[in-house]
Formats: sequence, C-alpha cells, structure tokens
Amino acid sequence: MASEKTESTFQDYLQHHLQNLVYGKLPAGYERENKDGTVEVLTNDTWTFAYNKSEVAEMGFWAFHVDTLFFSLLLGGIFLFFFTRAAKNFSLYKPTKLQTFIEMLVDFVNGVVKGTFKTGKNTLIAPMALTIFVWVLLMNLMDLVPVDLIPYPAELLGIPYLKVVPTTDLNLTAALALSVFCLYLFFSIREKGFIGFIKSITLHPFGPWMLPANLFVEVIDMLAKPLSLALRLYGNLYAGEMIFLLIAGMVAWQLSVTGIVFGVFGTMLSLIWAIFHILIVVLQAFIFMMLTVVYMNMAHEKFEQH
Repeated sequence: MASEKTESTFQDYLQHHLQNLVYGKLPAGYERENKDGTVEVLTNDTWTFAYNKSEVAEMGFWAFHVDTLFFSLLLGGIFLFFFTRAAKNFSLYKPTKLQTFIEMLVDFVNGVVKGTFKTGKNTLIAPMALTIFVWVLLMNLMDLVPVDLIPYPAELLGIPYLKVVPTTDLNLTAALALSVFCLYLFFSIREKGFIGFIKSITLHPFGPWMLPANLFVEVIDMLAKPLSLALRLYGNLYAGEMIFLLIAGMVAWQLSVTGIVFGVFGTMLSLIWAIFHILIVVLQAFIFMMLTVVYMNMAHEKFEQH
C-alpha cells in the first residue's frame, strides 16, 4: 500500500487518499516539477492532470475531478443497465430474481412517494425518487470497498490520485442538491405561477406589512434546502471514509512494530465499522431521496393568501 513506503508519513497517506484526480489548466509561467525531478517552466496555458497538491491549488475552481465524474457515471450506467435488463426480460409468470428485487425496490419507493407527495399529481416524482435513491446508494456503497484496493493499483499504473467514492466529493453532492433545487423552483413557478411564487416568498409568513422580513425568511429557507442536502450527504460519507483510512493507516504503520496482533485487531475493527457503515450509506441515500420528495411536495403546494 501507499502507506508502506518508508519515505512517506501517515499524514501523507491520508492526504493522498483524500485528494481527487484533478484535470485542469496550469497558467503560463508556472514552474512544474516533472516525475524525473527536473523543473519545467510552462510557456503556455496547459491543460493537464495535477501531480501534487500545489498544482491542484493552482488550477483553482475550474478544474475537473476526473475520478468523481468517472465513478459516478460508471455507477449510473450500471444502474441503467440492470434496470433496463429487468424491464426487457419482464415476465408476469416467471419473474427472475433481478426482476423481483427491482419490483420490491420500486414498490418501496412508490410507497414513500405516495405517503409524502400529497399536494398534487406529477408522474415525474416517483421515477426521480427511485433514480436518486439507487444512484446515491450505489455511490455510497463504494465506501465499503477497501481503501487501497483500487487506488494502489492505479498508482502503480501512473495515476497519482484516485478517490472511488463520488459522494465524498462536495462538488458532486452540491451538483445533486442544486439539481433538486432547480426542480423545486421550476415546479413552484409552474404550479403557483410566477406572480403566485413571488407572493409566496414576499407575503408569507407575516403578511404584506412585513414584506422585507418575509423575503429574508423565505430566501434563507430556500437556500437552506440545497445546502442541507449537499452537506449532510457529503459530511456523513466523508467522515465514514476518514474512519476507514484511519483504521487502514493504523494497521499499515503498526504492523511492522507490534506484529500480527495489530493487523488482526485492525482487520476486525475495519469489518465492524463496515457492518455499521452499511446502515449509514443506506440511510443517507434514503434521506436524500426523502427530502427531495418533501421539497417537491412543497413546490406543488398552492399559495393561499390569508
């Protein structure tokens, strides 16, 4: 593992595993250290992969987290593949195990939507909830993959960084949350009308004589929706990944000093945390889906001025 390198430290190990594979632009004049130790001064703006944290910082905001994009799209493709396969092989009399499992999943999500979404009729809500739940769950489950199983072989192949859990990247959770928020605004305006939507954020909850206070409260409430969605999912999965890394680092570093006892103890501790973490990854996917349905229900509420 990366932590077994004698020239590295435990802090290096953590920083390495918590850094995304970033593709961005380094500006002209930037002094870049090559793998062979030579220093190259870039003559033009150069789009490239970052090979150290200083390059990541230099690339700034407009840089792509390639690993996040790759694994999120890969897991989304797996989700679509199995659901499409089950739909094509649908049988009323001889359902396969895959079909049965997916039907149970669809019934579960449909029950949640029926129990939560009661203010209107929108056939998009249930499929959206199902997509969010399954996709977020698949991304969360990547946190149960041993922390060095994929990054270490990738490093041997020349890939400097690789994070395999997309939901530990705030960029992805924020993108998901903003997508839900945009749908919330769209349905709010569609159901209430533009004038009705403006009234709902200016005349509620204190009435027309407190318009500034109404606007302040409603704007804060709206901004809290994507923030809570993004930060809750990111925070829980990031914390879970950090604990796995701490356990892996402890085993890797103490193994050479205290022998096999620490290895066995670390392995058992990792398994215990993985079992407990299964509840977290499922629960966070459910909460994200549930809050999305709640927000869609709020968007479809008709505004009534008292």
